[in-house]
Amino acid sequence: MSFYDTWSAVFIALIAGVILVGTALIGARLLGPFAREQGKSISYECGMLPTGKNWTQVHVRYYLFAIMFLIFDVETIFIFPWAVRFLDLPSHAFWYMVFFVLILSGALFYAWRKKVLEWR
Repeated sequence: MSFYDTWSAVFIALIAGVILVGTALIGARLLGPFAREQGKSISYECGMLPTGKNWTQVHVRYYLFAIMFLIFDVETIFIFPWAVRFLDLPSHAFWYMVFFVLILSGALFYAWRKKVLEWR
């Protein structure tokens, strides 16, 4: 098998995806209404008119909490296929995963000590 036999379906899908997304964006720009109104810039809050400013500052703790979630979500993505193929893997693969889990446990312990996980 040559390079083109292996990757031709990927290239065709990539080109088709770019064409479809580009067509959708151009069509939305050409066919969509673009009236400038005062009501368009108001944020939507469940049918009620918003009170106060349109922009508020978000505390960095929310971002840290989200990053911690992503870290452990990625950990799950790595551990699941490893666990499925565990019996077929060589013995050193177990120690690689133990090392990986120890690094993530250290990160969790560090975040716990810094009180990042406390919700105030």
